[in-house]
Amino acid sequence: MNAVRNLRASARVTQAELADEAGTSQPTIAAYEAGHKSPTLRTLDRLARAVGREVVVSFVPSMTREDRRSLFLHRAISEVLRRSPEETIAHARRNLGHMIELHPGARVLLGEWDRILERPIEEIIAVLIDPAMSARDLRQVTPFAGVLSTSERTRVYRMFGENERSHEQG
Repeated sequence: MNAVRNLRASARVTQAELADEAGTSQPTIAAYEAGHKSPTLRTLDRLARAVGREVVVSFVPSMTREDRRSLFLHRAISEVLRRSPEETIAHARRNLGHMIELHPGARVLLGEWDRILERPIEEIIAVLIDPAMSARDLRQVTPFAGVLSTSERTRVYRMFGENERSHEQG
């Protein structure tokens, strides 16, 4: 996933604000976020420190195809959340209420979702698109089921398949 975008979301700053704090330019931040440039670990550390964060490197198992598909789907859900935050959060809260009743064994993860849904939208989105193991686990019990229409979900799955094929080819 995009470390600079995640950093910016967690710090709740604009590209220009991050650039100003880190002593770089907004177009450079935009290029990192778009994947046109790749920041070094040293650069990530400088950006993180500029907004009161620190870089932590960890080694986790590679994402499975299912993990990648779920992440792809949640990126699309995050766009819906940006467009219609109140409606989307209300939908997730309704789902969460039903899930808590039906799946008491998932109480820990569902309780975490309950806390996450209280956060600002950009922080919720940061969780939705985070490749970390904890976020992978959370996505397995997502309260955002049904946010995408059938046609939107079909489009996302088609795009995911194309993305997977293009990565396999080179």
